[in-house]
Amino acid sequence: MVEEGAPLWEPSPEIVRNAKVTRYAEWLGRTGDYESLWQWSVDAPEEFWTSIWDYFEVVGERGDGPVMSGGMPGTEWFAGSTLNYAANALRGAADDPGRLAVVSRDEAGGRGALTLGELAEEVARVRAGLAALGVGRGDRVAAYVPNVPEALVAFLATASLGAIWSSCSPDFGAPSVIDRFTQIEPKVLVAVDGYDYNGRSFDRSTVVQDIAAKLPTLVAQVRIPSRAARSTPGAGATGATDAADATGRPGAVSPDETVTVTAHGVRTVSWAEVRAVAGPLAFEPVPFGHPLWIVYSSGTTGLPKPIVHGHGGVVLEHLKALSFHQDLGEDDVFFWYTTTGWMMWNYLVGGLLVGSAVVLYDGAATYPETGALWRLAAEEGVTYFGTGAPYVIASMKADLEPSGLDRLRGLGSTGSPLPPEGFAWVHDTLPEVQLGSFSGGTDVCTGFVGAVPLLPVRAGVIPCRCLGARVESFDPSGVPLVGEVGELVLTLPMPSMPVMFWNDPDGSRYRDSYFAEYPGVWRHGDWIKILPDGGCVIYGRSDSTLNRGGVRMGTSEFYRVVERFEEITDSLVIDTGQLGQEGRLLLYVTMAETATLDDDLVARLRRELREGLSPRHVPNEIIEVPGIPRTLSGKKLEVPIRKILLGVAPEKAANLDAMANPEVLSHFVPGADVTRH
Repeated sequence: MVEEGAPLWEPSPEIVRNAKVTRYAEWLGRTGDYESLWQWSVDAPEEFWTSIWDYFEVVGERGDGPVMSGGMPGTEWFAGSTLNYAANALRGAADDPGRLAVVSRDEAGGRGALTLGELAEEVARVRAGLAALGVGRGDRVAAYVPNVPEALVAFLATASLGAIWSSCSPDFGAPSVIDRFTQIEPKVLVAVDGYDYNGRSFDRSTVVQDIAAKLPTLVAQVRIPSRAARSTPGAGATGATDAADATGRPGAVSPDETVTVTAHGVRTVSWAEVRAVAGPLAFEPVPFGHPLWIVYSSGTTGLPKPIVHGHGGVVLEHLKALSFHQDLGEDDVFFWYTTTGWMMWNYLVGGLLVGSAVVLYDGAATYPETGALWRLAAEEGVTYFGTGAPYVIASMKADLEPSGLDRLRGLGSTGSPLPPEGFAWVHDTLPEVQLGSFSGGTDVCTGFVGAVPLLPVRAGVIPCRCLGARVESFDPSGVPLVGEVGELVLTLPMPSMPVMFWNDPDGSRYRDSYFAEYPGVWRHGDWIKILPDGGCVIYGRSDSTLNRGGVRMGTSEFYRVVERFEEITDSLVIDTGQLGQEGRLLLYVTMAETATLDDDLVARLRRELREGLSPRHVPNEIIEVPGIPRTLSGKKLEVPIRKILLGVAPEKAANLDAMANPEVLSHFVPGADVTRH
């Protein structure tokens, strides 16, 4: 066992002196330690966020309005200002077109690359293609794509038009994608025919057509061929296969591959056709809070919540977080293992804002073996490597000794809490590398708490609250706690908080999601302990959201699949993950009177969950119980059952007097005599 708080890494005087946050503090004329800088950032938020705009010389027009007005929810930022995310991401293309911007890799060994000038040219082409399809300011472009260059190019082209991007990974099943995209009514669907994962190929052409058929607002579908179809014969000399041709440009295929067909009354065009015409690189100026993208975070009831982030909030937050907390700049190669269905993809491509080259990886983290990502990082000279905590744990359990990482100076971990043993393994294996464990969420597309080059690393402890994030720990009555576990809350707004939920005209869904527990205070749904010196320990979700491989999904999505089966009358799904361990996904079912939970039904259940949700959401066990515990008002007791499975006594985990059927609790106690599959 590794003791929580054990010292592991200390920044050298040279690291502190050269840190980008140190230069920023000097520019401000502020001396002192990090904690005093953080305190100023939350005591004087108008000054702080104005300094971020000015320090990074954000491309845009500052308005005459106040920096912030109104409380939470509903804070308005930089009233009267205009800017565009894509203009800031591509700002160096004219002056430094030869600088490396994007590296694309896949699990089969394929590689492609784009300079900043080439990336800008591709964005201009696809921008013209999307505009020709009728995409303009405020329209939605939905994407069902893997982490390939086409996804990045299409996103930047969409943003440049003032249109709104939203993406799902192709391992999501049709029902999950339809639940998301039908809410936002997209005009164009960008979709891939298939994808490869863990050494296998998956055809998604039928799924794509099923999705398109449920989106009546579509005017066009843009087809990206699968990896095999994108491969260019003879490109092996440059290593540019699969995701790029020999020039490194994404999807540059011959003109005879361009097709136009009709499916479900929707025009279908190829990627080659969309990028066929060289267009001017232009950027639509939009207000600070104009929607940039829509991401999805699921609660425990209803459809996934379509969270809208604005251009300005994302630009300022990602400039701050990536530069000051992860110390990234123009000399860096930035990689985070993610899919397009996780907010870390949005965070990864933000590396372009600070001038870093970004590495896009399409494939499984552990194919063909557990060390695949470490090998990729070594081959590409990655300087900052981000991944989920489960990959760190898997590497530790496999006794890996990564090598060739001479340029690596930072390792990011997120998605779930990393236990002290994971911290210690990183330090023992890569003693010169600073481990940055971060915690935040899709809701703000950043971290609230994380690392900074000025502070040491201790086992199991996140070093600090991030600049501009007034994070506190509240007890149930809203009293701040220090040194005790409580609810993670924010008592001050941040610019990257959602500008709204899509199709939530009165804002009630947004308010209920974050502000119902503590009016005027953002409740995030994590357990946190804030130490006297500002360090933080995250103890996982305080609600019942499923978090599998960094992909959050509400239990309601799970129930919609399971409870379609006539043989099942009720169900309950519990994710037991905690403290950096993925945990087990347990599905409890109550059977209809004449039905039996046999092997055939179990197989059909697993298949439907795999195809309807994703492979990550197939349960480890399916368990038959006589009843699902509910409150008197009919709500399922998800959080109390999770506590029971983690060892809390039933009478302490649940209010028996408030239950409609307290007698069923005994079937959920560890070791209960139940039928398991």
